[in-house]
Amino acid sequence: MAEAPHIPVLLGPLLRAVAPVKGIWVDGTFGAGGYARGLLEQGAQRVIGIDRDPSVIRMAQAWAGEYGDRLHLVEGTFSDLDQLAGGPVDGVVLDLGVSSMQLDQPERGFSFLRDGPLDMRMGGDGPSAAELLNTAPESVIADVLYLYGEERASRRIAKAIVAARPLSRTGELSDIVAGCLPRPKPGQSHPSTRTFQAIRIWVNDEFGQLVAGLAAAERALRPGGKLAVVSFHSLEDRIVKRFMQARSNSAGGGSRHAPVAAREEPAFTLPFRRAIGPDESELAANPRARSALLRVGIRTGAPAGRVDPAALGLPVLSDRRG
Repeated sequence: MAEAPHIPVLLGPLLRAVAPVKGIWVDGTFGAGGYARGLLEQGAQRVIGIDRDPSVIRMAQAWAGEYGDRLHLVEGTFSDLDQLAGGPVDGVVLDLGVSSMQLDQPERGFSFLRDGPLDMRMGGDGPSAAELLNTAPESVIADVLYLYGEERASRRIAKAIVAARPLSRTGELSDIVAGCLPRPKPGQSHPSTRTFQAIRIWVNDEFGQLVAGLAAAERALRPGGKLAVVSFHSLEDRIVKRFMQARSNSAGGGSRHAPVAAREEPAFTLPFRRAIGPDESELAANPRARSALLRVGIRTGAPAGRVDPAALGLPVLSDRRG
């Protein structure tokens, strides 16, 4: 008998926001499959589940057969979702960041609470966190921590990392960070939270993937198709918000004297003025939901346009890999 399904953050609000659910959907961050299950049970004809983590695809085989050919699993990145979907789709769901499954596996190296190899790769390719930290210049590491993790002690931590090289374990990194910061007060987050977040984003090029994935969703969605994105921290949400504003021509600003032709035909309409957050019942059941925000866009018939990463507030390193 299959385990009880994992219920992802903001599942209920998401399904209500995109109702009625029908046609072909892409779950671009499949994970434990909670969004895909929800979409299928709400009436999706078919869901294409994409994940860059090969272990996710293997684990899903235990229950995916319940849905027959209505669920199709693909190993890949959601930045290629328009190609992986194989044709126009009626909806795209993206749940950004690291999954609870990955955090719960010490051998993956995502968690500062459980010692393990300093890896952090969501897929099996590219350099690990240890390889990047052991070779990158101190200035690049400091920029990563500041731009991707909003860590104010970034230079101090980067200097300590370089002094302690070579690093190989998450416990080592967590101890280094803790030694650079004051002891947290009750209710404050763990000292390593921002540093581990920043390095994970760096290792997996998460911001670059996000911008490419939003553009791919715009290309893949048929007119009337829905894009729903759940983010967990301000940098991700800023990129999603600016994308949806820019592609719906709702960002405001600009000159009233500018020629009308300078504005592209909007590729999305925005059914909600603000991001949707968790309600009290979800917060009580899942504290992880406290920072989650959902944004939704509905595709128009306009041609897909070009996305400018700089205009979306994408933090850019001078040398991403050091």
